Amino acid sequence: MTRFSAHIGYLFTELPLAERVAAAARAGFTAIEHPQPFGIDAKEMRKLLDDNGLVFAQLAGGAGDASKGEKGLGALAGREADFRAALDRSLEYALTVGAPFVHPMAGVPDGGDASKWFGVYTENVQYAVEQTSKTGVKVLIEAISHAAVRGYAVSTLDEAARIQDVFGPGNVALLVDTYHSASIGVDTAKWLRANPDRTGHVHIADCPGRHEPGTGNIDFTDVLDALAEQDFAGAIGFEYVPSTTTIESAAFLEGWKSRSRQRVTQ
Repeated sequence: MTRFSAHIGYLFTELPLAERVAAAARAGFTAIEHPQPFGIDAKEMRKLLDDNGLVFAQLAGGAGDASKGEKGLGALAGREADFRAALDRSLEYALTVGAPFVHPMAGVPDGGDASKWFGVYTENVQYAVEQTSKTGVKVLIEAISHAAVRGYAVSTLDEAARIQDVFGPGNVALLVDTYHSASIGVDTAKWLRANPDRTGHVHIADCPGRHEPGTGNIDFTDVLDALAEQDFAGAIGFEYVPSTTTIESAAFLEGWKSRSRQRVTQ
């Protein structure tokens, strides 16, 4: 059955980070995710997950220093050593908590043409692939639109797919985000159907507004159908800004879970 993952960097933010894990379970989510969960020791996080019957869906590798406005290190020339150290830390954390994916964030490179950041990023992804190759963890790449992060290196799904093709879907999976796609005019369901077997994880937020499903214009039924047609086995993560309280915003979740159960029995 599909895992529904609460991004606890966006949801339950009225609570301390550790308390968000149990809150997600009480709300009906079956997984959690956070790009940099390092405020909680990995062994402690594993216990929180086990106590609440959850899994950890994915985390970032090489996210950089958020206090300095960094959105990733992977495509930044001259920061290779920093990226690799951060990636190693994330991989160790992922192995401890049982997360299947590490996302090497590309970041916002300083000017230059695309060929320069592409080369830096692919070399760093190569390192991530090598480090994960003998583990149960896989590399995950997300396209983050300029509507959300101006200047982000990998800003479209086609760019992400180009990088994936360097290594193959067996080594690198894509994180498909409905908000980022819609914000640049891409129909996520249509893209999924045209690009089968590329996706390892999905992020859900409506557009415009980046709030919960039902607040914008995205046809999520079509998105879910497109995923079902591919027998998608990854997690669906909810990375949205609640338009009200997290609990009230997640009222849609039971319907999504019921739809998932129906697919399993068909």
